[in-house]
Amino acid sequence: MDLTLPKWYDLHTHFRQGANVGLYVADHLAMGCAGALAMPNTKPPVSRISGADTKTARSIEAYREELFEAGASAFDQLIIPLYLTRETTPAMIVAGAESGLLRACKYYPPHGTTNSEHGVPMDEWIGGEVFTAMEDHGIVLCIHGEQHGLIGSAYFDAHQTAESIFYAQTLPRILEAHPRLRIVCEHITTAAAASFVTGAPDRVGATITPQHLLYTVGHLIQGLKYHLYCLPIVKFESDRAALREAVMTPGQSKFFAGTDSAPHTTKATECGCAAGCYTGGCAPQLYAMAFEEAGADLGSDAGRESFTRFLCSNGPAFYGFEGSKETFMMKRETSHTKPHLTEDGPVVPLPYGMGLTLEWSIAAS
Repeated sequence: MDLTLPKWYDLHTHFRQGANVGLYVADHLAMGCAGALAMPNTKPPVSRISGADTKTARSIEAYREELFEAGASAFDQLIIPLYLTRETTPAMIVAGAESGLLRACKYYPPHGTTNSEHGVPMDEWIGGEVFTAMEDHGIVLCIHGEQHGLIGSAYFDAHQTAESIFYAQTLPRILEAHPRLRIVCEHITTAAAASFVTGAPDRVGATITPQHLLYTVGHLIQGLKYHLYCLPIVKFESDRAALREAVMTPGQSKFFAGTDSAPHTTKATECGCAAGCYTGGCAPQLYAMAFEEAGADLGSDAGRESFTRFLCSNGPAFYGFEGSKETFMMKRETSHTKPHLTEDGPVVPLPYGMGLTLEWSIAAS
């Protein structure tokens, strides 16, 4: 079986910085990706709009140029959010919006994931002038939706997690305080988050990664498969089932692709494990496998429509640009991934690290 699809948009990914960026961009282009939202948690963070990089901050303008030089000029869309830090001001939001460089801002809970130590607790943003300026200028808020500073038993438990607490306690306050703010709930992992987004106003959408549609925490800890370790961590079967139901609901417009693909040259470290799954080059195949595991018939009109809506059309519609007019093809044939052997160490794709044979391949892009 062949699937010819519009080229798609990865609306949450990490291209990092330095010598290997071109590898990661090339992997995205090779898997039929027409555009990307590139995360700003570089070192230093992308926390300014324009100008040359400094020791403490990069700018959207400078990072965009680096990505273009690495091959991202081939994308028809490249969105780089502004990393919200204590240096972020309303005037910066206004200037960024007027320049056209600023289309989204990124909230990280402090120390919640890779390079998130510059994040500011959400309570300090709610009701403030920065979010109001974003409302006024149509800037999207991209949220890593986990509650900050919890003890272990609250952070991850069978009955609650940092994510479910955030969606129960914090996100409702944001919606009430900022009734015009457009929000993307990024890489959601729980039934609580899926339910909240489904019932929220149309100005709230969500991305979901391939790993959270495919795996549960049982897959992670059975053999301690650290290549599956990401943040937010994969959850329970009931959560995976809720995510699958959300993306496969006929006509749904709120949920779309955002891989959170995150390359690490050293995954296992002396103090733990680097968070992030690398899915460059293989994300559409993984998403297709997840849809089929959830019961979708990608050979039927209904199955193709559901898959295309999630992968190709909902994301552009939410961010306010047209989907791609170009296409790429997926074929029903097995394929394999292999690591990038860089000077800094190997970057291991998730399927390779999990010993997974892909049931689909990219035939053309």
